[in-house]
Amino acid sequence: MVHSGKNTAVLGLGHSGEAAARLLLEEGARVTVCESNDSPATREKAAQLAQLGARILLGKDAETDPAHYDLAVISPGIDPAVPLVQNLLKKSIPLIGELELAYQECLCPTVAITGTNGKTTTTELTTHILSGAGLRTMACGNIGLPFATAVRESHRLDVMVLEVSSFQLETVRAFHPKVAAWLNLSPNHLDRYTGMEDYREAKLRIFENQTPNDWAVVNALSDLPDLPARRLTFSAKTANADFTLEGNTIFFRGAQVLDQNATRLQGIHNAENIMAALAIGFALDLDLDILARAIGEYAPPAHRCEFVRELDGVRWVNDSKATNLDSVEMAVRSQQGSLVLIAGGKDKGFTFDPVAQLVAERVGTAVLIGEMKDRIAASWKGTKCHTASSLDEAVSIARKLSRPGDTVLFSPGTSSFDMFRNYGERGNLFKSLVNQLNPHPPENP
Repeated sequence: MVHSGKNTAVLGLGHSGEAAARLLLEEGARVTVCESNDSPATREKAAQLAQLGARILLGKDAETDPAHYDLAVISPGIDPAVPLVQNLLKKSIPLIGELELAYQECLCPTVAITGTNGKTTTTELTTHILSGAGLRTMACGNIGLPFATAVRESHRLDVMVLEVSSFQLETVRAFHPKVAAWLNLSPNHLDRYTGMEDYREAKLRIFENQTPNDWAVVNALSDLPDLPARRLTFSAKTANADFTLEGNTIFFRGAQVLDQNATRLQGIHNAENIMAALAIGFALDLDLDILARAIGEYAPPAHRCEFVRELDGVRWVNDSKATNLDSVEMAVRSQQGSLVLIAGGKDKGFTFDPVAQLVAERVGTAVLIGEMKDRIAASWKGTKCHTASSLDEAVSIARKLSRPGDTVLFSPGTSSFDMFRNYGERGNLFKSLVNQLNPHPPENP
């Protein structure tokens, strides 16, 4: 009970904040929940925590709270620049995140996975193959189940597998994964960070407490500083790595490990997700043959290059989880034939210029939605672009423009928050709209 008896503040009442508050209350800490949002839904959640003994401050009361605390726990979605956080920082109150809080209570080793793309697939795949190899494990973190909730199970686990974001890593102190995986890095969250270097530095904190007894699983093409841990490298694009790809076959230091065609994870991006998961298993002293068999039984998560249906000779693919340009590039490269691309969403501070040439080469028509639709159209001058005011309208336009043999790819390339609560809601609506489409009537002879 690390925080028993301490006077603590929890900033934010999202999933992570609620989980942190409940964990602290169970430990015997005195908890004040501070939340700027004073909506009916927030009040309902706050009332449940109040029944457990938490003090609740909402709206302006939260942002101007005069109290001093031994510790404050910030939810990852809260920008440290907002008044809610600044009010505590100016009083020199120690600030950690929910990731750090849960780690301090964790009773088993951890695997941490970060990267701009592929985190969720790699986290789920790693958890699946570790279980297949006989380890007691579970996935949590940025993947959905907060670490502060999952940590209650750590006493009965061999290892905890965490998907971690840059936001979560900003406030780590003692966080020390036995295996830390760095999948890739591309522009993202530039509405939160001052630039790519700031974003990169936040992610690099995944390695800072590791020792030579730990492992760093890293993309061989990533430009990383010297790391204290032992390295295992992977890449589908160079032979200068421990795990490599030749054709559809994955090798480890020259020995064949897995035929990717025997899995349900296709494309170069998934080859690298597979290699990262295999490397994590190897770092944990597991047999690669056993891990490879488990990969063959794995079904990928929804919303990542997810086949929805084929209708009138047109394939419809849901890639709603693509919230950055690197994801769009991988999705476009992994599809066959001519593409109708539906893209767009929240303005996250970057342009779509870097993929303009690829889109011009591979995409016949683009249908653009969201805050960025006009900016994307200006970037993609070499591609025929249409704009839509809703996803419903975008699907309708894509249906009219697609021809037999085409693929309609929904790969937004940015966040969903301008129109949806999250990428899952966005992807589910896309799938629903596509499944509601009726076949074209047969032509008259």
